[in-house]
Amino acid sequence: MSAPEPLQAVLFDLDGTLIDTAPDMAAALNRLRAEHGLDALPYAQLRPYVSRGSNGLLNVGFGTKATDPGRAALVERFLAIYSANLCNDSKPFDGMTAALAWLEERSVPWGIVTNKPNWLARPLLEQLGLLERAACLVGGDSLPERKPHPRPLLHAAELIRVEPDACVYVGDDLRDVEAGRAADMGTVFAGWGYVPPDQDPSTWGADAAVATPHALLAWLQAQPLATR
Repeated sequence: MSAPEPLQAVLFDLDGTLIDTAPDMAAALNRLRAEHGLDALPYAQLRPYVSRGSNGLLNVGFGTKATDPGRAALVERFLAIYSANLCNDSKPFDGMTAALAWLEERSVPWGIVTNKPNWLARPLLEQLGLLERAACLVGGDSLPERKPHPRPLLHAAELIRVEPDACVYVGDDLRDVEAGRAADMGTVFAGWGYVPPDQDPSTWGADAAVATPHALLAWLQAQPLATR
């Protein structure tokens, strides 16, 4: 579908869309590598895989698969390091604060749907002063299903009390576009996010693609909005 007319709510992915969490997640991985006697990997090598979470980063950092022996211990230690350093350098992408403020000024609710578990997402958003501003937070452990399943997005629409086809979902990963389309929401690809080199976002079928948060704000400003 195309962008809804009028637009009643905007939902965002978290990592790589709303918040730049790559510095802290990459730092946690390199600390874990140091504990195993390995050199730090360049930030530029790690950044594209942050949207794939701990497993994606461990694939790059240790060359192991999720089913390999010892992988569970690596995940546990990585998450312990990361959870203790959630918000050292993480912050909203430049321009996202203005986009959120613009929506709030027009009484258009915005929410977050992420595969990041709530026990990490909530304190991160609290430290950034965004949790109380969000109309909803649906984390990766809120429901049995996770993106690319549409259920988390549909649940977010229920929480905000809007119809799915009156929402757009903004994200930087293929699963975000797939989930949005399956939920009958408009989809916007966030071109500033974390896209691995083997992915081509132009083939994902998003309804719109924007290169920067500033471009996202301009796109929103061009949409007919429904205030509540």
